[in-house]
Amino acid sequence: MKETGKLDYIEMSATGSTLDSTKAFYSAAFGWSFTDYGPNYTAFDEGLEGGFQTQEQAKPLPILYSRELEATLTAVEEAGGRIVKPIFSFPGGRRFHFVDPAGNELAVWGQ
Repeated sequence: MKETGKLDYIEMSATGSTLDSTKAFYSAAFGWSFTDYGPNYTAFDEGLEGGFQTQEQAKPLPILYSRELEATLTAVEEAGGRIVKPIFSFPGGRRFHFVDPAGNELAVWGQ
């Protein structure tokens, strides 16, 4: 069962390479398998779920889960986090992005 505030997913970029070469690397090195969601995104489930996206993203994006997305957004703001992407829909649910006081960007998703 998913729990609010627990690391649930990680997105990484495939900048500087194609998704095909990224998938080939992780398949050969670690035996990973992938599910493609269009030409710019591929997902994996290798203990921790995640995906690679072809976009300019300097750092991996840790994604937390929340059962009550709006309440979690409020809690993040009240704790000193800065919302950088308000709640938006994506295939599979809704999410928002925030920056913590140390400058790290994270996202929180829910249904």
